[in-house]
Amino acid sequence: MAILEIKKFNDPVLRKRCESVKKIDRDIKKFVVDIAQTMKKNKGNGLAAPQVGVLKRIIVVQADLENQHILGLINPIILETSRKKKKNIEGCLSFPGIFLKIKRATKIEVEGLDIRGKKIKLEAKGLLARVFQHEIDHLDGILFFKRLNFLQKIKFKLKYPSIY
Repeated sequence: MAILEIKKFNDPVLRKRCESVKKIDRDIKKFVVDIAQTMKKNKGNGLAAPQVGVLKRIIVVQADLENQHILGLINPIILETSRKKKKNIEGCLSFPGIFLKIKRATKIEVEGLDIRGKKIKLEAKGLLARVFQHEIDHLDGILFFKRLNFLQKIKFKLKYPSIY
């Protein structure tokens, strides 16, 4: 197991779309474990492969905050989102010290593969739904500040011109 370097806001890898994982081999399994260890060490609720410099569709999330159960998902997709949305504070390990109020669906259905290649389909609510949406955005090169409304984006751009 290895703790990986988390790429920061100015790294171009964060703005790129990731490729699907074609084969889940020993290297992919080890990589998922490494991402999970990196997330845990940095006290995150989720981490995506591009945040450690790898353009693969892989995320890990703190699936159960109480029991600290970590779930790794390969090639995750959001199948359904609730109409109900809620604004809440989000942070990102690639943007240390920056917390933004982002509007996201309160409930989602997500599907992906576990490290054995088994299809997983689950419903997530609240914080877990938010984390899944945030991490899956990373796989498409979408950074959380891009989810701000127009006025918030202007304020963000003025406050952090080197990030935008």
